[in-house]
Amino acid sequence: MNTEESKKLFEESGNYFPGGVNSPVRAFGSVGGVPVFIKKAEGSRIYDEDGNEYIDYVNSWGPCILGHGYQPVVEAVREACLSGLSYGAPTRRELELGKLITQCIPSMEMMRMVSSGTEAVMSAIRAARGFTGRDKIIKFKGCYHGHSDGLLVKAGSGALTGSAPDSAGVPESYTRHTLLAGYNQEDTVEELFRQYPGEIAAIVVEPVAANMGLVAPKPGFLEFLRDITTRYGALLIFDEVITGFRMALGGAQEYYQVKPDLTTLGKIAGGGMPMGVYGGRRDIMEVVSPLGKVYQAGTLSGNPIATAAGIATIKALMDRTDIYSSLEQKADTLVQTLKEILPGAQVNQAGSLFSVFFAKHPVVDYESALKSDTRMYAKYFHYLLEHGIYTAPSQFEILFLSAAHTQEDIEETKRIMKEAAANL
Repeated sequence: MNTEESKKLFEESGNYFPGGVNSPVRAFGSVGGVPVFIKKAEGSRIYDEDGNEYIDYVNSWGPCILGHGYQPVVEAVREACLSGLSYGAPTRRELELGKLITQCIPSMEMMRMVSSGTEAVMSAIRAARGFTGRDKIIKFKGCYHGHSDGLLVKAGSGALTGSAPDSAGVPESYTRHTLLAGYNQEDTVEELFRQYPGEIAAIVVEPVAANMGLVAPKPGFLEFLRDITTRYGALLIFDEVITGFRMALGGAQEYYQVKPDLTTLGKIAGGGMPMGVYGGRRDIMEVVSPLGKVYQAGTLSGNPIATAAGIATIKALMDRTDIYSSLEQKADTLVQTLKEILPGAQVNQAGSLFSVFFAKHPVVDYESALKSDTRMYAKYFHYLLEHGIYTAPSQFEILFLSAAHTQEDIEETKRIMKEAAANL
């Protein structure tokens, strides 16, 4: 596989961007080698600057659920662009998209549009603190909620008492109200509520953990979070930036039948354009300015191009009621193949989301995920890449299918996966 043009571009990019990229995982630091620079995408395929073609299982980390360049979305964006790119003022499209979101996710009675998932989660937590009058929040080790200062914390021996910043440039004081619990470990959550009664504003959680590889909630875990937050007067925030409109039309909360107080969205809600949304119970959202005293603003919030893409995408998903069962069937096929050819590995799945861990033990939380053999994953990744299959360049990311993946794509992927397993 020729990658000379990508190599040249990566080397030159290093003069302008830290590590040559604009988001860390793109640098291939976890798997080694040089990242391929993408030139275009169509359907289930992406094409790099050297002309190599790949079946894509990253799909821009989720939003391209209909496939790359889905024509109704592209046409909606093109038409919107002809009327101007940004107004910094209210539009009809914001209202239309808001109605569609509430129709699909009824728990989002009122919402605010922003420009990214990071901004959505940061703002939802601020609203939760403003509503409850409490400062502390609980997050889970291995769950990523964007790069706002208060959420960049790492796991450690002091997980039940506090957190240390996980990034240089974040003062320790910014994270002193962020408490860490273990995903799928109910006792760690109970202990925090016992230690800080009346001080915890909210639990924020990925209902399906998707940033330490795929780790599904164990049976009853999400119901437990719903119950304990209610008992202690705290709020439950579902970070559905990945799972929203991906696991079901109503997201993970529909899939698992657990209703949070607040929800954050991104990815698909903007049809692949920069978009985030946070919302939930009306009484909570009414604390947000200009109705309440919790301030949040953004010139590009509800951008007319992003809302046009979001409307077209959600309408397509509503019209294609079979899309979720179809995606899950495709995932089932690939997961079953991986289990057969990699008996020493773990393959985790939730709906159409899945990932493979090179680990002999079940991966059920952050600690077990970290014990995976990342060097073996890197070998597996590069074999797939060199043979036309584009997957996550990190052991701790997940794979995404789209409606554009054909049965031929799946069969070709299975064939290459089998070859990869034989060559490891």
